[in-house]
Amino acid sequence: MPAVDDARRLAEEILFPDADAIDAAASVPRRYLDALGEAGLYDLPGERLEAARVIEALGGASLVTAFVWIQHHSPVRAVAAAGGALAAEWLEPLRSGRRRAGIAYAALRRPGPPAAIAAPLSTADHPGSDHPGGGDTGGWMLSGHAPWVTGWGLVDVVMAGARCGDDMVWLLIDAIAGPGQQVTEVPLAALAASATVRLEWDRMEVGADRVVGVEPYGDWRRRDMAGRATNGYLAVGVADRCARLLDSGVLAAEVDEVRDGLDRCTAGDVAERRAAASLLAVRAASAVVAAGGGRSVEAGATAARLMREAMFLLVFGQSADIREKQLAGLGYPRPAEGGNGSGVPGAGQESEPAARSAATAS
Repeated sequence: MPAVDDARRLAEEILFPDADAIDAAASVPRRYLDALGEAGLYDLPGERLEAARVIEALGGASLVTAFVWIQHHSPVRAVAAAGGALAAEWLEPLRSGRRRAGIAYAALRRPGPPAAIAAPLSTADHPGSDHPGGGDTGGWMLSGHAPWVTGWGLVDVVMAGARCGDDMVWLLIDAIAGPGQQVTEVPLAALAASATVRLEWDRMEVGADRVVGVEPYGDWRRRDMAGRATNGYLAVGVADRCARLLDSGVLAAEVDEVRDGLDRCTAGDVAERRAAASLLAVRAASAVVAAGGGRSVEAGATAARLMREAMFLLVFGQSADIREKQLAGLGYPRPAEGGNGSGVPGAGQESEPAARSAATAS
């Protein structure tokens, strides 16, 4: 699998040796993202397990780099599926990594009123238009917000999702602040170099040339749910890195077992498999911290970075059923019906950093 070999080489020769410095940077230095493009890794393999091994290798080398990178692939596949003029303009630059993309739609998985809505632009919105028939121009007006958008300043465009009734509208928007698009930094306790921001849209107009597609919301949710195993391989990568640092055959065997579980998981047990991966990463990182003693809590320590990464992976891509399995695995009872049972504000909602990866392109 050439892509896996390239990812592992890049991981060991470039990313992991610099991982602590990358994590401490204000944002992931562009040269590391460029190196992924030079290795051809912005066009992720279509075969699921091959893609999983690439994700694991990068996640175990520099999670913050992998976190920015992994969100590029949904826009790539969506643009490829859209075809036409949009693909003609954007597909090759995205696949090569000459242009990079992020995503802005995780909040639309939450119940309740949609975080972002889209309304079709018409000639009523543009009185001077000569659009034939005086109807829909093919463009959209975007309003609402996206609480977590990763890679700001590192990506060129963002694929935003918004609701229009029972439909999902997918739009490719420029990653710049401007009229109708306000940007606010989101400070993070882990993976701060991911350059994560909140976007707010106030009747921002998006032309027909940037419409990726429109589909029933239910169709997207079914496809989205079907790919939930993929994010678990980031946790496998972190746990595997810990096993290698500790030279622990016991921990390596656990990593193999969790990886195999993700490889074979079904819709019925994906939450359990995902929870097992994230909890193993936490245990493995804790072991690295303990083995390192007091040096582990020094600024810039690899052990401290791995511990923060493992913490982050508890909530990245987390959903209510995954959270329940995690709490059970940590020895907590199942939350009582009608409450989240945690005492943590907002713990009954799906987590914001729930960006899906290449296997769940929209």
